[in-house]
Amino acid sequence: MVRAVETSNSSRFEVADTTSVGSTLWGMTPVELHDRYWATRGVQVVRLGERSQTVDGAELYLLTDPRSLAVFSPHKVAERAYWCAANLSVVRIRDRREQPYVERVISDDDDNFVRFERHYARRDTRLARVALTRDRAVADAWQAAKSVREGWREIRSMTDRHQRLVDRVEANVYDSRSPSEQAAFVIHLISVWPRPDTTIERCKSFSREVWTDPSSDVSDDVTFDGPVWIGAGRTIRSGSTVLGPAVVWDDPTLKPDVEGVRWRELEPTPRAYANAVRHARGQSWLRRKTKRAFDILFATAALTATAPVYPIVMLAIWLEDGRPFFFGHTRETLGGREFRCLKFRSMRKNAEAIKVALLEENQADGPQFFIENDPRLTRVGKLIRRFNVDELPQFINVLRGHMSVVGPRPSPRRENQFCPAWREARLSVRPGITGLWQIMRTRRRGMDFQEWIRYDLEYVERVNLRTDLSIIGQTIYQAIRGRL
Repeated sequence: MVRAVETSNSSRFEVADTTSVGSTLWGMTPVELHDRYWATRGVQVVRLGERSQTVDGAELYLLTDPRSLAVFSPHKVAERAYWCAANLSVVRIRDRREQPYVERVISDDDDNFVRFERHYARRDTRLARVALTRDRAVADAWQAAKSVREGWREIRSMTDRHQRLVDRVEANVYDSRSPSEQAAFVIHLISVWPRPDTTIERCKSFSREVWTDPSSDVSDDVTFDGPVWIGAGRTIRSGSTVLGPAVVWDDPTLKPDVEGVRWRELEPTPRAYANAVRHARGQSWLRRKTKRAFDILFATAALTATAPVYPIVMLAIWLEDGRPFFFGHTRETLGGREFRCLKFRSMRKNAEAIKVALLEENQADGPQFFIENDPRLTRVGKLIRRFNVDELPQFINVLRGHMSVVGPRPSPRRENQFCPAWREARLSVRPGITGLWQIMRTRRRGMDFQEWIRYDLEYVERVNLRTDLSIIGQTIYQAIRGRL
């Protein structure tokens, strides 16, 4: 006779004994906590068949079925969709959690060990598909669908196949219908969400990694080891030790009211932007001073060398279209401060009025304005633009500290508001007369703005004197050949 003793790997679900259907933390169910986690990232969760209003303040909408609780990083997916101008990203999730199993120890009649047997439970892989979109109409269509199949069919019909991407990520997916899965989800959430107060006003920091409710009573001498979340009406007695990650659910009789998400006050920063800003702000004092000294020396030399060009260009402008010789446009520099960016005037005096009539002909794919054979340009303007002579007065901006010789393209406030996170990165350094985008852009139709953002961020991440010298060399070469 052979006997079997069962063990399992489900110890991570032990917290399931402390929760049941209807359990809340800070007044919220695990499903609502899931939605607040995504809101921290500027993403509104939109469930099929759930009657809740989609909001304008969300940067992205996460389309999911009613039972899925998914936790993954959206940064790479969102970044790829942005570069490709995709309107819908279908995300196929490979659940990275260890497969649940039961182990059996097989022994004989004399209790002598014979072997181990492991039996794995089946996992529902249908949970592992969600979508991300920026289009509120697509999110509304998904929400209104009567079935998952109808929902996918509807949102596919609303987007061109060239506007859709398919990504695969490893993540954690939980089934909201199961109390044990809900509990496992919250334990995982505690481990990956260090600042729940971003979208949950009730939770207060008690100590590092420990968050409590205002109505909870936690003694000052309690020892915490790991992250712990403590709900409303709960008491942790003096001398206790709490091992995390752990959650103490609300007292069911003291469930608090929950305030809504203040979407307009959220400004999530995707990792690509955050890394660029962090790199720029982390530059050493010596490196910043070296760059500024180089700017001053280079600008002084450039103004001295090009001084004979100024009277020639000014005379040509005056003969064709009169004064003024210079044009100053308001742009933003380091930290968002505004300045007048100087150029030789290359357009007619009434260029702004003409621009209003030409807006429908704009060929640019971003916030800037561009059309081939721009009728606003004067004959002199076309010539000086071809060789970038119109930008020579910007060396005066460099001397005054408004600009650098190399940096992101200087843009007005209106253009910078197009993408707040991109603005934060590019305004962490001074704008430049030339830059990585100017020498690397391909001018492919529909891609110029995506390349602009890409090369701005790339420059901010790798800014150094060697990079600047390389860009300056490429700029001079391309300007001589009339390719800029």
